[in-house]
Amino acid sequence: MTMAAEFTHRLAQFEDLPQIVVIYNSTVASRVVTADTEPITVESRHAWFHEHKPESRPLWVCEQNGQIIGWLSFSNFYGRPAYAGTAELSIYLHEAARGQGLGRYFLTQAIAHAPEIKVHTLLGFIFGHNVPSLKLFAAFDFATWANMPKVATLDGIERDLIILGKRVG
Repeated sequence: MTMAAEFTHRLAQFEDLPQIVVIYNSTVASRVVTADTEPITVESRHAWFHEHKPESRPLWVCEQNGQIIGWLSFSNFYGRPAYAGTAELSIYLHEAARGQGLGRYFLTQAIAHAPEIKVHTLLGFIFGHNVPSLKLFAAFDFATWANMPKVATLDGIERDLIILGKRVG
């Protein structure tokens, strides 16, 4: 088992976007991680990538042997100025990197970094049937702030969205 202390991350570069999209798309078919029902394109993520600014909403990647094995993004919540101190976290891991401590590493780093980018509240939007992610966030004392029953339909099955939150500053 890889220990979280062995991981490092860096800011994503535009050239990383194809690998970021590959990891994201690898989760679509599972219907557990994302509400997208079809794979996305690199081109469709250009604007999303450029919305991530190192000083306020970073996008991080973790590499192993020259390949990106996971990424974490801080994203705006609701897009209004009064919510600038709140950020949504998204974590996506390469299939081979899951269960190895990378998610724990990313969350540890995000919680520590949040005050540096003037974020005092972190959110996770997680499907109710995504037990591994719910357990991960709970291990870091994220609390359930909202349970939105049956707001998503995936392959004809209605799914709950759980919003987890944590004050960090």
